[in-house]
Amino acid sequence: MRNKTMNVKISGAQGSRDQDAQNLNAPEIKDGGRIGKEALDRILKDQIGAVEYLDTLILNRQASKHEVLNLLSDHYGVAPLEYDEMIQAEPDIIRLLELDQLMEKLWYPISVRGKKAFVAASDPRNPEVAEAARKMLNVSEIQFLVSLPSDIRLMIENSWDVNHNFPPSAGRTPLARLRTWLADQRTMLAQYRTSLAKGRTGLAFIRTGLAFVSIALVLFRVFGLGILNVLEALMLVVGIVMFVDGLIWYLPARKVKKTRVDYIPTEPTFGTTVLEFDYQDGKPTFKRTPPIKSAEALRRRWNCLTPVTRRRFLAIDRTDLAEERTILANYRTIMARARTGLAFTRTGIAFSGLGIALLRQFPASAWRIFDLVLILIGIAITLEGFYWYIPGRKTSKVSAEAIKNIQRKVSIWDFMFRPFHKRLHLDDLPHTLTIKGSHALGIWGTTGLALDRTLIADRRNVKSRLRTVMARSRTGMSFIRTGASFFSIGLGLQVYFGSANLLWTLHNAALILVGVFLIADGFYWHLPAEKIKKAFPYCFADMEIVFPDYATPSPLWKKVIFSHEDL
Repeated sequence: MRNKTMNVKISGAQGSRDQDAQNLNAPEIKDGGRIGKEALDRILKDQIGAVEYLDTLILNRQASKHEVLNLLSDHYGVAPLEYDEMIQAEPDIIRLLELDQLMEKLWYPISVRGKKAFVAASDPRNPEVAEAARKMLNVSEIQFLVSLPSDIRLMIENSWDVNHNFPPSAGRTPLARLRTWLADQRTMLAQYRTSLAKGRTGLAFIRTGLAFVSIALVLFRVFGLGILNVLEALMLVVGIVMFVDGLIWYLPARKVKKTRVDYIPTEPTFGTTVLEFDYQDGKPTFKRTPPIKSAEALRRRWNCLTPVTRRRFLAIDRTDLAEERTILANYRTIMARARTGLAFTRTGIAFSGLGIALLRQFPASAWRIFDLVLILIGIAITLEGFYWYIPGRKTSKVSAEAIKNIQRKVSIWDFMFRPFHKRLHLDDLPHTLTIKGSHALGIWGTTGLALDRTLIADRRNVKSRLRTVMARSRTGMSFIRTGASFFSIGLGLQVYFGSANLLWTLHNAALILVGVFLIADGFYWHLPAEKIKKAFPYCFADMEIVFPDYATPSPLWKKVIFSHEDL
């Protein structure tokens, strides 16, 4: 009967146990939080979820943990074991474990020596635990120790490398794998942006080559055969070579348009939820766990946390920051794609403008076919390039809103180094690690380095936000240049050919209006971005940063100066 009782899971009603504690405390708990052996025997025999009930008494400070453990040791006839961060199974043993089953049965292997295993359990007399331990550890003899359920959960979570109540995905190893995957995605996106930049350079070659070709053809059509045809032919050849070379640079960039780089950003919660990654239908997806019980309260009590617990929180923070950088890199890639598309549009409008000018300037002849082909190619290129304008504008808006939301959140700097006037109580604010010259390197140095990595990651995110703002500014400038192309071609055609033909006049007016709209839209994105850029020291002035070294006294921390010229 007792074994069956001891296997009751933690999912039992907490309120019921608290009520039972209120009913049983008075006759069982003595002064000073001591509990008698008779009371312990009656709890283990009669109380549903007996050991969980003892945890409740300890949690409510109605019983002494050491007293309960010693009494449990006497009751079961085995040695007691209290949780300590240093208690962790060896890696070879952990690989054999199914931690979910350990959490369900509440046992944990301390060590294995040959065919004998030392196992901590909340119910050392449970035959199911003994059988599961023998099978999982491949041993013939089990030496049990007794521990409270809360301590065993902490041991298991320590093997998972997670804080209390956190899922396995919050372990530092899964988070490190996720950050590595995100870094790979950012590398891929950087390659895309480099390819798109090469494509835009290729389009500039194409437009330059088109200028050479158009000049050569106009000179030939105006002056016919003559001694200068050699120069015209040379210009024509140079123009064709530049056109082909630019096309070679552009075509690989065009393939980027078909690549899916769509990520749906999640909402970081400063360690109270955990970012998880999965593939669904061949598409990468991010999701967050539901709010983790007691995580927010645990984070607020930073000064009371152990170094390992702090490092786990900081690993979650770095993963959230890595996700933010990846999302911003994706925004920059989409805007780079839009800029490439608008460069394509400018190339197309150059083709069309040249074809229209030649068509209207010269009388009907066999050259008219060439003029019409130029116009049609230009229209096709303009429409396809303009198609990229819409996602670029949408992304500019989304990225602006995302950065505003990010700036309103509490950063790791705000959390660790909050201004003095915001301090309400010592426990409300993380304190600077106190390191003296006499201190040896150790666990606080490790935690300090984890904090330093997180702070540096936050610096990278600040710069990533700035790069995103500047990408928005460049995208706005691309709108302006494209609008200027429309406007200048429309105005040039109108001024040169006049208003004799109503349809051509309306066509020219439409080009001018489209140009004005694009110019205005470009300034809408460019000017705010320039204002934000001027607020950052990374663009215009030298910058000095202190690099903390938590293994040395703060006066010995080094400084690094970044010069604008060096960047």
